[in-house]
Amino acid sequence: MWFTAICELVKGDVSAEVTSLETEGMLREGREYAAIAPNVVVKCPITTDGLKATRQLTSEGIKVNVTLCFSAAQAILAAKAGAAYISPFMGRLEDIGQNGLKLVRDIVEIYNNYDWKKEVLAASIRHPIHVIEAARIGVDVATMPFKVMAQLINHPLTEKGLEQFLADWRKGA
Repeated sequence: MWFTAICELVKGDVSAEVTSLETEGMLREGREYAAIAPNVVVKCPITTDGLKATRQLTSEGIKVNVTLCFSAAQAILAAKAGAAYISPFMGRLEDIGQNGLKLVRDIVEIYNNYDWKKEVLAASIRHPIHVIEAARIGVDVATMPFKVMAQLINHPLTEKGLEQFLADWRKGA
């Protein structure tokens, strides 16, 4: 199975998202996913049923990432339910004219206030500024499209500087 292969290759956590909407289905899927490998983290949505499933799975020693978070209140509920990760979707908030970075900042501040050992996963990143600002705020993990990662690496002045260095080197060679 391709998912098992990914779990073997990746040294850290690998997320597997439930598709059920009811607690019992989430529990069944979560347990199945967790049995695949010890580094599987079950993703549950921030719904009433998702929080119930999070509490139960966590009590069984299964790590949970509560996903689709759009408010600090939801992040508090996820922490209290025992989530290992909370995933605020900052880019989707900004798509509707709200400040996604403020949400992430609020969550990190609240979690730090209570010394909750939960990892904040900045999700729905749209551009390099999101990555930089999320890092400044203190997020633990970020997910991003490859395009954004490439933008982090590339800079026109780096390319220009490299070209100039090579041109100067050729003159002296």
